[in-house]
Amino acid sequence: MSDTANASAIGRLRHMPLIVIAFVALVGGFLMRDYLTFDMLAANREALVAYRDAHYVAMAAIFACVYVTIVAFSLPGAALTSMTGGFLFGLVAGTALNVVSATIGAVLIFLAARAGLGAALSARLDASEGTVKRLKDGLRENEISVLFLLRLVPAVPFFAANLIPALVGVKLRNYVLTTALGIIPGAIVFTWIGVGLGEVFDRGETPDLSLLREPFVIGPILGLCVLAALPIVLKALRNRKGA
Repeated sequence: MSDTANASAIGRLRHMPLIVIAFVALVGGFLMRDYLTFDMLAANREALVAYRDAHYVAMAAIFACVYVTIVAFSLPGAALTSMTGGFLFGLVAGTALNVVSATIGAVLIFLAARAGLGAALSARLDASEGTVKRLKDGLRENEISVLFLLRLVPAVPFFAANLIPALVGVKLRNYVLTTALGIIPGAIVFTWIGVGLGEVFDRGETPDLSLLREPFVIGPILGLCVLAALPIVLKALRNRKGA
């Protein structure tokens, strides 16, 4: 009985990080939706810029911690935070901070999900047969390409791209690699928009996010999606010819 009780307790502990993340995401999404806005950033811009000028390293560390927290707990405001990185630190430093912070946050939620639901679901997939087994084997054979697609396809929400890999048992090193590289194009775009926020605020306007749908922005990202999918297509064609 004691072994069963201990196993049950360990199982509950493994689920605790994911339960905490889900709880914080729910409460934070409700409480923070009215605070993480362009108006709030505009109202505090002078204080933020003054603190950055006086304490650059501390400001960068605080920004990174905030961004990691937002991503790790799937809180609202990731896009605005990316733009704030550009507003405060410029294109190069802002992009670097955005990519590193988002990657760390994504790895944290990946580990929490894998320790909880991911471990059990991955074991079930490994023991499955038929269509599920074929899908699982296809994912394992094309893991890096699929992970890149999850990061690059604009229609896939960021939090979904963080959770899905953990639930199907992908390798951590592949997840980290594809996350760090796959989010760079989007990070550059959002940081670039953030660089011009000061001028937008001076005009009393709201940032125009229609830029995200412009062909010169979406075109290269879709091109990267095609490149990521190409190994999958070529492998499928090769297998069909060999069948």
